[in-house]
Amino acid sequence: MNEQDLDLLQKWRTGDNAAGSRLVKNHFEALHRFFSNKARGNEEDLIQQTFMACVEAKDAFRGESTFRAYLFGLARFQLLTHYRKVYRNPEIDLTTTSIRDLATSPTGILLRREEQQLLELALQHIPLDQQIALELSYWEELSAPEVARVLGVPENTVYSRVRRAKSHLKDVLEKLSDVANDRQRALDALSARKQR
Repeated sequence: MNEQDLDLLQKWRTGDNAAGSRLVKNHFEALHRFFSNKARGNEEDLIQQTFMACVEAKDAFRGESTFRAYLFGLARFQLLTHYRKVYRNPEIDLTTTSIRDLATSPTGILLRREEQQLLELALQHIPLDQQIALELSYWEELSAPEVARVLGVPENTVYSRVRRAKSHLKDVLEKLSDVANDRQRALDALSARKQR
């Protein structure tokens, strides 16, 4: 490992954001190249997730490889996680699956657009605070205490509000669509938006 990278990583882990910025700058282009032909349009998010994993996994790096190898190992894991979420398939194996295998057909793109439109329409039919609770929990990935702060309610209220919101959402979807698969795909789209 480059001593400079090790020093920057250690400083970043102890709260030195300037060191973190230098480390990111040193490796940003390489990570961007890594992700650009594997997950086009998601590069920035995946790079950010990779660096966050690097900082959060305090004891994971043991100096057994170069920092770049460690970083690309984390990047590969973030890519695998990304595809498993996008395709809702925990069995995706990067040793046997190609980008072409994962390519979405025009029909699949159209279907996802319709699911998204149905979900957004249904969300507009539930009480606004319930909509906010769902969106902050699922799409913005805020914790229950954070959502409680936003809504100005106790944390336990957030859990019940999210349960009620999902129940209301299901009821609204039943009124908006008489096709069970469409309703289920719209509900699945709520969770799928998390990783985007």
